[in-house]
Amino acid sequence: MSSDSTERRHGPPALDEGGVRELAAGLRAVDGLRRVSRRAFVGGTLAAGLLAVDMFATRAIQEQRRQTVVLTANDDDTRRRFPGTSWILFPGYKTSWEEAQLIITLLRPSLGERGQLAAVGYSNNGLDVGEVMSAIRNHAARNRLTELHLYGHSFGGMLAVDVASRLLRESSGPSVGAIVLDSTPASKYDVKDLSWFEGVVELYELGFRVPSVLRGGYELGERIVNKHERTWTQVVDQTLEQLTPLAPSSVLIQTESEYIYNWDVTRFRGELGHTQLGFIGNPGDQTVDYLAARARWGENFPDNLVSSSLQTLGAFPAHASPEWSAFVYNSVLAKLLPQLLPLPRKLGGAGGGVG
Repeated sequence: MSSDSTERRHGPPALDEGGVRELAAGLRAVDGLRRVSRRAFVGGTLAAGLLAVDMFATRAIQEQRRQTVVLTANDDDTRRRFPGTSWILFPGYKTSWEEAQLIITLLRPSLGERGQLAAVGYSNNGLDVGEVMSAIRNHAARNRLTELHLYGHSFGGMLAVDVASRLLRESSGPSVGAIVLDSTPASKYDVKDLSWFEGVVELYELGFRVPSVLRGGYELGERIVNKHERTWTQVVDQTLEQLTPLAPSSVLIQTESEYIYNWDVTRFRGELGHTQLGFIGNPGDQTVDYLAARARWGENFPDNLVSSSLQTLGAFPAHASPEWSAFVYNSVLAKLLPQLLPLPRKLGGAGGGVG
């Protein structure tokens, strides 16, 4: 009799104890796979939805920031005291509009003693010096400003010098009284990790634009490579900040990188007239070589550089951090500004002495 007929009569062979265990394990695995797949599907769907919402919000907000603007501080007192004079902050690398306004607000105790407070908000279409000039001219004309003082926050000092030289070549418009260079490199060679900029610039010049979906890895990688004095908590926090809809666009970051990489300090020798320069920085700076930058500014602007010895010791991080170390910065600026912009001495009381 064939085995088939035997199986039909008696049924399939019975499973021994080991076979039962194997079958049960297999069924549990299939059930677990089904459950994991359901969870993965639901989780993936939620993640995709959140990513879509974030990308939509990012695109919407960044579309609203397609123009370079001058952001002002809400300070009626300084406008009343200095109707024709204003500080303009040039924000540093990857600095958002909100952070720029925070900086000028926190530096009000020192800067506010010599002018109104404003900051440049860079366009998310990319850094364009012509647009920056136009925004500043319009702001000066609208507010009837006759004198500007410029604060260069990190790389923003490069742009401040560039803008000052252009303003001073014009026959009309505001004069430039002083420029504060806060940890500003005088050359790309003052940047300690130049290789990172080289990679970003090469991609930009080849026509590659970093899409928003790659920003997480881009930002985290940059901060790990340039961790320096940051804690790991700060690395994560600052990376997440750069992924919010309010953060500068990838194109803006790439054009800022290109500007730094191609900036040539020798172009501006003899172009600043009587504008006073003050350089402040921190020997512990791990982003910009403090000693090299300080020496290079002195070599190229010996007639303009009034002070380069004041240090932001105690600031953390050590590189251009007024938004985190406002007390340190206001204390240093309180020593620097009387050298750059001495206030008129007031007459005394009945005795007629000079106060």
